[in-house]
Amino acid sequence: MRIIVVLTTFVLIVGCSNKFQEYEYLLMPEISDKTDQKMLVYTAVGDPNETVGNAFGALFSTFFKLKKEHDMDMLAPRARWPKGPDTPKDEWLGIYGLPVAESVLEIPPKMLEEHPELSLEVWQYGETAEILHIGSYASENPTVEKLHQFISESGYEISGPHEEEYLKGPGMFFKGNPDKYYTIIRYPVSKR
Repeated sequence: MRIIVVLTTFVLIVGCSNKFQEYEYLLMPEISDKTDQKMLVYTAVGDPNETVGNAFGALFSTFFKLKKEHDMDMLAPRARWPKGPDTPKDEWLGIYGLPVAESVLEIPPKMLEEHPELSLEVWQYGETAEILHIGSYASENPTVEKLHQFISESGYEISGPHEEEYLKGPGMFFKGNPDKYYTIIRYPVSKR
């Protein structure tokens, strides 16, 4: 499965540029046991270039309302793409998420009234294949193919949706060169 998403509207930078060095070990794909993560989630159907602004806007505004009460640090936003790449763009299912603390037990009712697409979920991981893509979203295809090949050659198969973690990309705070975006591409995997 190959899904390339061009997010042109809104992605927050997490951390500062020197912190990205900690992810460069993922320039080579790897499989590791990844811990499950509680997430604030916004689900949207449609062209991601049209839905991402509302999704991340709702996630970030809700996160910052919860932040003080739960003493949370901002982590990179993520998105899951469970439908195949042959799905017409206006039918794509984007599951956008921001990690939250375990202490977050509910979304304030006022926020749910404003954004009924929000929910709390635990994203399950376990054995997970990951790779770091440096570059524009439109140039991800060779990186995705490299990860797919690594998964197959390692005796695994993909067992869940394509996921992207947006470490550095377009947004209100970063108008930089798309060739310098940092995106972790990941898939849950299982032994064949």
